[in-house]
Amino acid sequence: MGAYLLEISYLIASVLYIIGLKKLSGPKTARSGNLWAAVGMTLAIFATIFLYKDENGKHLGNLAWIFGGIIVGTVIGWIIAKKVAMTAMPQMVSLFNGMGGACAAIIGLIEFPHALHAETPHTLMLLTIFCGLVIGSVSFSGSMVAFAKLNGNMKKDIRLPFYNILNTLLIIAIAAGIAFLLISDMPAEQKVTWVYALTGISLLYGILFVIPIGGADMPVVISLLNSFTGMAAAFGGFLYDNMAMLTGGILVGSAGTILTVVMCNAMNRSLSNVIFGAFGTGGAVKAAGGDGQQKSFREVSISDVAVLLNYASKVVIVPGYGLAVAQAQHVVHELEELLESKGVEVKYAIHPVAGRMPGHMNVLLAESNVDYGKLVEMEDINPEFSTTDVVLVLGANDVVNPAAKEDPSSPIYGMPILNVEDAKQVIINKRSMSVGYAGIDNDLFYREKTGMLFGDAKKVLAGLVEEVKAL
Repeated sequence: MGAYLLEISYLIASVLYIIGLKKLSGPKTARSGNLWAAVGMTLAIFATIFLYKDENGKHLGNLAWIFGGIIVGTVIGWIIAKKVAMTAMPQMVSLFNGMGGACAAIIGLIEFPHALHAETPHTLMLLTIFCGLVIGSVSFSGSMVAFAKLNGNMKKDIRLPFYNILNTLLIIAIAAGIAFLLISDMPAEQKVTWVYALTGISLLYGILFVIPIGGADMPVVISLLNSFTGMAAAFGGFLYDNMAMLTGGILVGSAGTILTVVMCNAMNRSLSNVIFGAFGTGGAVKAAGGDGQQKSFREVSISDVAVLLNYASKVVIVPGYGLAVAQAQHVVHELEELLESKGVEVKYAIHPVAGRMPGHMNVLLAESNVDYGKLVEMEDINPEFSTTDVVLVLGANDVVNPAAKEDPSSPIYGMPILNVEDAKQVIINKRSMSVGYAGIDNDLFYREKTGMLFGDAKKVLAGLVEEVKAL
């Protein structure tokens, strides 16, 4: 009876995961989607604890350790989720990816000796263990490097000589190691030692895989590592014949893979180009003035911009990472409402990779109750720029850089961008003339119709609100 209830619980949990994932696709239902998935996970965990029995008919032991771990993990996760800023979401995703990968790797290390001492070690079982171990290890070490880069702990991209050849050799070594362990008849103790070596090589590969990748490609790498974690968890579910774990892993793995493909398409780059091209690094980087030419730009004041906005018929706001850093989502909504009260049409242009994660800007603006209908995707807003009086770019560099269309030598050449230069007036809000996340200069800043409005986005927007009110 207990076994049937356990399977039914896993089935219900799997359905809850799918419903939760479906709801996560929309900003209005995302919060409830999280809750549905969390209820499913809770059901799967407690069903396993209280209903699972081993071949001897015994329930799980060490309940004090299990519940102690759950309580500690819940408290830590709750605190992190409460304190993390929107700008630090990519780091948090990397950290959680890494923890999932580490869990999958540990499962492999624990279950391999058990499989060896089974009466009839099954090749498929061993292969499942190795796949979960290798993918989990790569995901863990790669995610930790990604976290260090995004968090500013690792500020320079490291590109070793012949790193592509080195990484290829490591992949061959991992595949050869797995094959050797499957066919070798060496003593079990020696095999365990080889498995630790395989884990070490996998961890090294994860590090070398991520350290040369920088700039705007990091979000793609994060979503790719997320898919790795899902696959590793799915192998764990297959190993334990656990439907809930298998379903959850497949959903995470497939969602991460789809997201990776979407982001690559948004940047007009192939996945192999992202991994082996090391975008945004090395000699491809051109800082402002780095080409030896002194360029001039036009600085504008808050009063100048307030007048432009007040007497415009149509304004498009382009939110970027600078807006997120300044936590200016509420004051930009206030400016939007103020302009609309004066008869100005206001929209937001959303690039697919605006900020540092897809959907980052949508969530940020939803926090301040911006009408979701005002958020316009790139394909739909680009034709409207030619009829726009003023474009206000808030802390976005790379997604409005015309070099993506005009300079074949640029590392972002071919990436779809927001065609803000088609508007009558372009106002760029930045803290300074420093380069953006991709590490390249933006010729848009030096064009005749562009005005540079320097300062923290939140303070600048607050100043604009006051000036527009006074007009």
